[in-house]
Amino acid sequence: MITCRLSTILGAKRLKVADVCHATGIARATVDRYYYDQVKSFDREVLAKLCRYLQIKPGDLLVLVDQQDLFESWEQPMQSSEPKIKGGV
Repeated sequence: MITCRLSTILGAKRLKVADVCHATGIARATVDRYYYDQVKSFDREVLAKLCRYLQIKPGDLLVLVDQQDLFESWEQPMQSSEPKIKGGV
């Protein structure tokens, strides 16, 4: 599965979605879809504008994630850092 890391990149660069929209001319709804990783198909023109503005490569923005990696954390038992109390209420 391909995932979009726009939210992570903007956070690292301390940029707002509005900054990206104003600088690139990309519609807010489009940037929001990339930001929230809800893109169904990737527009090459949008990708080019984002990469140019953020000074990144497409591989920095779009990452191939193995689906098993997405569910791996659910399979591992949750470990609590709280001490266990015997005979507690």
